Amino acid sequence: MPSRISAELAQLARLARDGGLDLGQVSLRVRADLLMSTPNPPQDDLAAFGEMAAALIPGADEPSAVSLARKLAGWRHAPPAALQALRARSGVVVAALLRHGLPLSPAEIEEFAGHSDDRLAAALPARPDLTATAILMLAERGDRAIDFALMANTAIALPRAALDLLLARAREDATYAPPLLARRDVPNVDLAPLFLAAGPERRLAILDSLAALDSLTPSERREPVSGEIFGNWLALAAEEPDGAFDALASHLGGGPALARVIAADASRDLAALALTAAGASVEEATRFLIRLGDDAARSVERIYAVVALMRAVRPAVALRLVMQISGTRPPAPARRGQHQPAMDPSGTAARVGPARSESATSAGEVLRKLQQKREQG
Repeated sequence: MPSRISAELAQLARLARDGGLDLGQVSLRVRADLLMSTPNPPQDDLAAFGEMAAALIPGADEPSAVSLARKLAGWRHAPPAALQALRARSGVVVAALLRHGLPLSPAEIEEFAGHSDDRLAAALPARPDLTATAILMLAERGDRAIDFALMANTAIALPRAALDLLLARAREDATYAPPLLARRDVPNVDLAPLFLAAGPERRLAILDSLAALDSLTPSERREPVSGEIFGNWLALAAEEPDGAFDALASHLGGGPALARVIAADASRDLAALALTAAGASVEEATRFLIRLGDDAARSVERIYAVVALMRAVRPAVALRLVMQISGTRPPAPARRGQHQPAMDPSGTAARVGPARSESATSAGEVLRKLQQKREQG
C-alpha cells in the first residue's frame, strides 16, 4: 500500500478512536484511495463504489466532499454516479471539481463561466479546455484573480476581444504587463501598448512589427512641428512641464488623456516618442527633455537611452506607438478638397477614392498571421 494512503489511514483511525469522525465518510475516502491506487480497477468495484458514493456524499461534511471532489474530478475511472452526487453539492464542492479537471462540454464550460456564483467562475481560468467564448466571458467579469489566471494559462489562446480588455487594464495596472509580455502566442504588434514595460528584445520586435504594419498601411504624412510652436514647448518645459505635455499631446491629436500618460512616464521614453511623432529632430527633442529638469534629464545614461530610441523610430511609427501606449484613438486624416467624379467618361461606375477602412484591418490581420508563423517556425 502506498505510504500516502497508509498515512491517511492512520490519521483516520486516530480520528475514529477519538469519536470525531463519521465512519461512513472514512470508508468512502479509504475506498476511493484504494481504487485510485489500482492501475485498472475492476468494473464491479467501480460500480459498488459509485453506489456507495451516491448514498453517502449527500450527507458528508463539506471538507470531506471537497477532498473527494479533488481526487475524483480528473480520474478517468471515476464512476458517473459519484461525480453526479458531488455536482449536486454546494458551490465550493463543485468549484473543486471544476478546478481539478472535471470533464465538461463546451456548453457547460460557458455556462459556468457566466454563473452568478463567483466561486465557480474562479475555478475555470486555469483549465486547458476553455472555449474562446468562455475566455471572453471570464475576462468580462473584471476579476483580477481570474485575469491573472487567464494570462498565466499558456494552454489557451486569448481571443482578440479578451486581449483588448486585458491590455486596457494593463494601462491602469502595471502588474498586468509581465504576464502578457511573457505569452509567446500574442503577436508583437498587439503588445505595442506594453512597449514601456517590455525588455530590449521585445521592444525591437514591437518596433519592427509596427514598421511593417506602417509599410502595409501607410499613415498620412504629417508636417514637422514648426520652429515657433516648438519654441513655445521649450519655454513651457522649463517652467510648466505639464503645460508642455498638454501642448504636445494636443498637437498630436491625443488630448488630455495622452498628456496624462506622457507626464506619468518617469523614464521619458513616451515623451521622446511623442516628440519624434511630432516631427522634432533628435537634437530638438533632447533639448526639450533636458529642459524638463527631472531625474531623467539629470541622468546621462537615460538621455543616451532616449536618444537611441528616437533614432530607431520613424515619426509615423512613433505616432502609432504613442497612441497604442496611451490607448488614444489616432486623429482621423484630414479630408482633402479634391473633386472625385461619380463616373468616368466611358460610363463605368468605377470610382477612385480613399482606401476603405477595412483595408487597414485586413492588412493588420495579414501581418499578425505572418508574424505568428515566423515566431512559431
